Amino acid sequence: MNHKKHNHSIEGMSGSKFLWVTLLNLSITIVQIIGGIVSNSLSLLSDAIHNLGDSSAIFIAFLAGKRSKKSADESHTFGYKRIEILAALFNAIVLIAICLFLFIEAYRRFMDPQPIKGLMMFIVATFGLMANLISVIILNKDKGHNLNVRAAYMHLLGDTMSSVAVVLGGIAIWQYDIYWIDPLITVLVGIYIIYHTWNIVKQTVDILMQSTPEDIDVKEIRKDVEKIDGVNDVHHIHIWKLDDKHIHLETHVNLECDVNMTEMMKIKSEIETVLHNKFNITHTTLQMEFIGKNVKKDLIVNTINKE
Repeated sequence: MNHKKHNHSIEGMSGSKFLWVTLLNLSITIVQIIGGIVSNSLSLLSDAIHNLGDSSAIFIAFLAGKRSKKSADESHTFGYKRIEILAALFNAIVLIAICLFLFIEAYRRFMDPQPIKGLMMFIVATFGLMANLISVIILNKDKGHNLNVRAAYMHLLGDTMSSVAVVLGGIAIWQYDIYWIDPLITVLVGIYIIYHTWNIVKQTVDILMQSTPEDIDVKEIRKDVEKIDGVNDVHHIHIWKLDDKHIHLETHVNLECDVNMTEMMKIKSEIETVLHNKFNITHTTLQMEFIGKNVKKDLIVNTINKE
C-alpha cells in the first residue's frame, strides 16, 4: 500500500509556469480556429476547441487550488478543499461533452466529405503540436499532485496526441487528397481522450459520494484496531476522502474495561497511530465507549451493514 504523501497543488506551480501554459494554449486556440476555417479541417477545429477547454481547465484549476487553501469557517467547517474535486469533475465532463459533439460533426463529414487544404492543415497542426509538447513538459512534474492538476494535464496530453494525428492527417490530405481521414482522426482522438478522462470522473464522483477509498480494507482496519490492548471491538465504521489526499475515518470503539480518562486517551492514541501509519488515514474521530464484552460482534457487524 502506498502511503506517500503529497503536499503540493496547482498553486505550487510558479507564476511563470502558469503564465506560459495559459498563453501557449490561447495561442494554439486562436491559430487553429483561423487555420481550421481557412483549411476547412474539422480536426484543426476540434484541436482548437480542445485547447480552449485546456486554457479554461488550467485557469479554473489554478483558481480552485488557491481557493482550497482558505481556512475552514462557520459556513464551511470542512474547509474548501473539495473545490479542487469539483473543478476536476467539471473539466473532465466538459472534455467528454466536447468529444461527443465532435463525433456528431465527424459523422456529418463522413456522410458528406469536403475538400481540405492539406498544406495549411499540416503547418497549423505542427505549430499546435510544438506548443502542446511544451505545455505537457511544463506540467509533467506537477501531474501527480492531485486530481485537479491531473485533469488539466490530461487535457494537454490529449491535445498533444490529437496534434500528432492531425499532423499526419495533414500530410495524407496534402499529398494524397485522402479527405475522409480528417473525421476519422477526430473520432479516434475523441475515443482516446474519453477513455483516459473517464477514470478522473469516476474518482471525483467516488470522493463526492464519500465512498470508501479503493485501497482501504475495512475488515483489515477492524482486525488491526481490535488487536490493540484494551479494545473489545469497533463498529459504526465510516471512511471517506475529503479530497484526493486526505482520508477521514469515524468509528465507535468499545473498550474491554471501564477505564479512566488517562488510560482511554492512551488507547485512543495507539489507535490513531495504527490508522495513520498503516492506512494513511489523516483525520480520525473516535467515539470511545464501554458497553461490555458480552456484546456479540456479529450483531455489531449487522448494525454496520444496515448503515
